[in-house]
Amino acid sequence: MERSIEVLACVQFLIIGLSHLIQPRAWVQFFVVLRDKGHTGVFANAFLSLWFGSIVVVFHNVWSGWPLMLTLIGWAQLVKALVAFVAPQVALRGFHRVSMDRAWEFQVAGAVSILLSAAMAWWLWR
Repeated sequence: MERSIEVLACVQFLIIGLSHLIQPRAWVQFFVVLRDKGHTGVFANAFLSLWFGSIVVVFHNVWSGWPLMLTLIGWAQLVKALVAFVAPQVALRGFHRVSMDRAWEFQVAGAVSILLSAAMAWWLWR
């Protein structure tokens, strides 16, 4: 099961990373729409974090080696979802940082996501 979750995460990080790298302005538009929805937009985003984090935490409880990174990311996603659901005003503040002038930040996040995917792929392949 752990290997399956690692493959799932590897694919997700690659696709989202490429999208962030190639389409940063579309991501800005997406988060502006969520921001305009207020707490409802925060909740919509939180559900994405909740599902991914829950899957990782439940099925990938690995606390050593490279796979530890995925477990920590899973827990971070759960914490992010918790904050968004119980204190949406805090998460909404983060949405206010998003602007076309800062679209490059999505490209940085995308590059990090692609590197993470590559590291996971290497780990899985070896």
